[in-house]
Amino acid sequence: MALRPSTMTTANTPRFTTRIVHADRWGGAEQGAVHYPIHSSVQYGHDKVEDLIAVFQGSAKGGFNYARQGTPTTAALERKITQMEHGHGSIVFATGMAAICAVFLTLLKAGDHLVASQFVFGNTHSVFGTLSDLGISVTTVDVTDAANVAAALRPQTRMVFVETIANPGTQIPDLAGIGALCRQHGALYVVDNTIASPYLFRAATVGAGLVLNALTKSIGGQGDALGGAITDTGLYDWSGYPNIFAAYRKGDPQGWGLQQLRKKGLRDMGGTLSSQAAHQLALGAETLALRMEHSSASALALAQWLEQHPAVARVLYPMLPSHPQHAQALRHLKAGAWLLSFELRDPGQCLALCNRLQLPIKATGLGDARTLIIPVAHTIFWEAGPAVRAAMGIADSMIRLSVGLEEVQDLQDDFERALSGHG
Repeated sequence: MALRPSTMTTANTPRFTTRIVHADRWGGAEQGAVHYPIHSSVQYGHDKVEDLIAVFQGSAKGGFNYARQGTPTTAALERKITQMEHGHGSIVFATGMAAICAVFLTLLKAGDHLVASQFVFGNTHSVFGTLSDLGISVTTVDVTDAANVAAALRPQTRMVFVETIANPGTQIPDLAGIGALCRQHGALYVVDNTIASPYLFRAATVGAGLVLNALTKSIGGQGDALGGAITDTGLYDWSGYPNIFAAYRKGDPQGWGLQQLRKKGLRDMGGTLSSQAAHQLALGAETLALRMEHSSASALALAQWLEQHPAVARVLYPMLPSHPQHAQALRHLKAGAWLLSFELRDPGQCLALCNRLQLPIKATGLGDARTLIIPVAHTIFWEAGPAVRAAMGIADSMIRLSVGLEEVQDLQDDFERALSGHG
């Protein structure tokens, strides 16, 4: 009989993938199932009304009342993500953007100040405008140098937000330096770990209090289900955070942040992940390490090849020695992940090249099993405008690749044909 985690010693504790593929079985899935079933019920009954009251009031350990706040299937996925991040607990959401908005809109209020990376996903940048309209000040800075974050901090600064690897420019923050600043000033450090994934990087190692993952991408990996997650690493002292509502200041302060995020982000805002999507994402998570190893190796090989091609002006990939934050990448990441961007010497060939390529799919999205390609300035960052794109280091000719699971030689052959004007 296989050992359960509670009976394992340090010498025989399973590693990353072993823990994930056996998580449901070790967690007690019914009838000996190796996967938790899909719970489609919206209502969850209780033998006594006192039990229902305990779930409503948050004093019960576990239990469900209405599916908008979670189901047994979403709870199983939450446990897997918590395992991956070595965290205190997690909450899953319908999308990654729902998770991001939950962090900002449930933990910040008018008069607060947010320091954020100027190198962020386009939709996240759009949310910053919404926050400003609600009276929450936002200062965006170049987070590759912690000194820029330090200069932006104010007495009203409640939170600092960065992406582990920025989309699409692949900038890497001074992760440890910013973590030290947040500890010193009592600010909540929030890291969006979507591109790196918990396999390549654990944000708790640099002091993050909350970690975000768009489950659609690295963790799900199949392009068949949307989802997002927030993980509390257990490193932040919520007893000193002024924006926790009185109703949630009960019991162990370590649970206050997640309690408020669940009540406000799921119950009030309705950003709920379905059980069907949670099941698909949980299955995808089982192959996370294998996919990240393969796609990272392919992305590095393709980046090295593109960097030598005479038609290519610049390649942005963290594991290239030419990358501005290459030392940070080597310090923190197991590998460089699947995202790379490049620019052509002839910007006028940007769209034509995309059209000549046969394997990469011309589509928005990231972290799929198939390679995806998109001209950045014309699509996902078109709304941001030229000034914002310039501040983010996005050239008009930038092309973004999300490298999939194809054989890298096939990708290189396709790019050779397309860069030579054939297709």
